[in-house]
Amino acid sequence: MSTAAGRIRARDLDRANASGLLDAAYAEGQLGADEYHDRTAQAAAAKTIGELQGLTADLQTPALARELGADRPSITRKALRRARSAGSYPRHTRARDADRATTRELIDLARAEGQLSEEEYDPLTELAGEARTLGDLADLVADLQRPATATSAPRPPRSHRRRWYLAAVTVAAVSAAAAGFLAVARERDEPRSVARTEAAVDLRSVQPLVIATPNLVTAEGITTFLRNYQAKFGDLQVDELRLFPDFGTVTRAVPGQPNRKVGYDYRGGFQQSSEIATRKTDTPTVDLGGLNVEAIGRALADAAAAVRVPDGVVSHLEVSVNDVAFYAQFGIGKGQPVVEVYVSNSVKESGHFIMTLAGEVRRVWAFEG
Repeated sequence: MSTAAGRIRARDLDRANASGLLDAAYAEGQLGADEYHDRTAQAAAAKTIGELQGLTADLQTPALARELGADRPSITRKALRRARSAGSYPRHTRARDADRATTRELIDLARAEGQLSEEEYDPLTELAGEARTLGDLADLVADLQRPATATSAPRPPRSHRRRWYLAAVTVAAVSAAAAGFLAVARERDEPRSVARTEAAVDLRSVQPLVIATPNLVTAEGITTFLRNYQAKFGDLQVDELRLFPDFGTVTRAVPGQPNRKVGYDYRGGFQQSSEIATRKTDTPTVDLGGLNVEAIGRALADAAAAVRVPDGVVSHLEVSVNDVAFYAQFGIGKGQPVVEVYVSNSVKESGHFIMTLAGEVRRVWAFEG
């Protein structure tokens, strides 16, 4: 990006886009809570495009941000495209939780294969969990042999248009092949003397079975999620929970193995989303049974008004153990459970607030339009 381009004045939309990118990166574990809040505050006060790009230059493009990429200003898209055109992220790019988990899997495998001793394994596992950048992770496993099936380093996203085109071509090809196979099979199996009077089935007329799932950022949705979670795992303990309107993510200890953790996606049911990874046995957990669903539901219903976001909706909420000393001044100390609620609208104006499991709102960061 040229110096002149960096001095271009930022619009409210540019600041909102940067804040949305920071929200998504924080959700993926690229940023710690302190960094996230600091950068979000800087983004809100930024005067130029250069200041905003400086706040996001070391981040991988989060999955959520890829879906919103078409709405970004062209100058931001061009800068990102130039910076990441080489096909891989630079070493200083922030690591996601998924990247740290992949590195720990390689370390686990290396120990099992005899590449690492027990004395080497423990420090490497600890360092992988604390690594901040992709370069930090790469250095930890640089001297290890890797299986051919090992996950490759993360790469910037390609254009969705090409993927959609290839998907459409693939579906068309598979459909054509299936139709040809069925036609040949009928011709082979049916007696030639029998007239084919059956009408062809129009698959477009077959209605899919849809199981309704309540909005998960409402009292009804949370109640349904808790009921299903209890039925699945037999308890209500989590390391971290994120609920979006139509899906959720959970990180928790493997039942009966407090030194292992695993992630799940929730869309009416639970599906494992990550490999089992090392977990500190003293990792604090949140008992979701302590959630005052009724009070939290009221806070969610009033969230847009509370943060003063016009036509805002709750984008997601997070339940975790607070690791931010800054929250202590609002009555939620480090090591205590905290619920964080995020609100945004169609033009990326946003705000958020924190509350206790009892639904008591302790601090609101309102949108200042």
